[in-house]
Amino acid sequence: MRRPIFLVGFMGSGKTTWGKKIAQSLQVPFIDLDHEIVAHIAMSIPEYFALYGEQQFRELERKFLKKQLDKYAVISTGGGTPCFYDNMEWINNNGLSLYLYHTPKSLYARLSQSDVNKRPVLKGLSGESLLAFIENKLHERKRYYEQAHIKFEQIHTTLEDIIELIHKHQEEDIQY
Repeated sequence: MRRPIFLVGFMGSGKTTWGKKIAQSLQVPFIDLDHEIVAHIAMSIPEYFALYGEQQFRELERKFLKKQLDKYAVISTGGGTPCFYDNMEWINNNGLSLYLYHTPKSLYARLSQSDVNKRPVLKGLSGESLLAFIENKLHERKRYYEQAHIKFEQIHTTLEDIIELIHKHQEEDIQY
């Protein structure tokens, strides 16, 4: 039985966009972990953060991550998902992980164009403070993201390249 394919990376790195493309190419379901959580809690993640705090959100996120066991699907995780508890180790032990790498400046350009109010940890940040936050947070999270089985730069990688890497990895290592 094939195991899930987990996309990890910083917020705004394109996990949902790439996840949908990869899932369609592999003809498997796509699951956005954040969307699954939002459907369950019946509120936005920023609302949940405001009411219950990050700690409770991370516990809920972990619970939903572990529900993905044995699903052959492409699963987009939240940017912080791999960085809490033993989540990255669990991801690697139970699936194939892909890290969508971006430089801080690339992430800054992408996040500057998005609605930062939808991202609780970015609320109130812009300009140099946003770039500094991205640099610091990416530095903190890098050790988790870099544990992924496959790392690729979206800018220099095609969908065909990614699918080839996935197939190669699946053939070489049944356990991932």
